[in-house]
Amino acid sequence: MYIRDLVHRRAAITLEMGKEYLVESRLGALAAREGFASLPFMIERLRAGPADDLHRRIVEAMTNNETLFFRDSRPFVMLKNAVLPDLAKRRASNRVLNIWCAACSTGQEPYSIAMLLREQLPSLAGWRLRVIASDISREALDRARAGLYTPFETGRGLSLPLLAKYFERRGSLWEIGAAIRDLVEFQEINLTHPWPVFPRVDLIALRNVLIYLDPSTRRQILRKAARLLAPGGYLMLGGSETLSGTDDVFEPVSFEGATCFRLKGPA
Repeated sequence: MYIRDLVHRRAAITLEMGKEYLVESRLGALAAREGFASLPFMIERLRAGPADDLHRRIVEAMTNNETLFFRDSRPFVMLKNAVLPDLAKRRASNRVLNIWCAACSTGQEPYSIAMLLREQLPSLAGWRLRVIASDISREALDRARAGLYTPFETGRGLSLPLLAKYFERRGSLWEIGAAIRDLVEFQEINLTHPWPVFPRVDLIALRNVLIYLDPSTRRQILRKAARLLAPGGYLMLGGSETLSGTDDVFEPVSFEGATCFRLKGPA
């Protein structure tokens, strides 16, 4: 299947057999927006032409952009009460904290982390805080940078006190305020391609993305993440994701029903 091969070649995402309905539902709508009479006509155009922006939009359409504020809650409780306090102690000498939120979709996850930094760690006043947020989808990143969310989106995982404190009403939408927006910078990054130059990172949130990749690509990404982490740094994965053969570089850390992974070696 052409679409399956294209998506795997460009993003290492495996579309399993039986997912034809997913291809038809997501790409059928894209084909209509692009002016094609049907999905087969669009696929014929893709086959015949050189790689272009349409190929990129096909891959983006097949990525899963499901997200919400403070998704799954327990990892954020762990982040608030265990991971960030530990990192604050470890980095007290240089007062710098770098966090990378990979596969950030429309921005709810990095903004949630930024709210935790503002809300739970006032002792970090005067620190240099940086939340790098990345995704493969330009459309998702444009929405994330805009920082505008519907009442439905803010109602998923975001408490009313945080909504009132960090958002402003803009007509029918809610806009993230400058106190949070200024902590987050967005970049387009395909995790299966070469990564840009980063500073050493203290925390990598790589949640709910590895499950869509083939095993070899998972291991490669986790190894690269380990090389990017500063000593004693943390890796957060999705609830159903594992270390995929990189147990030699990470050790599990659990807190009240949640687990993340700390880089092994001297901190």
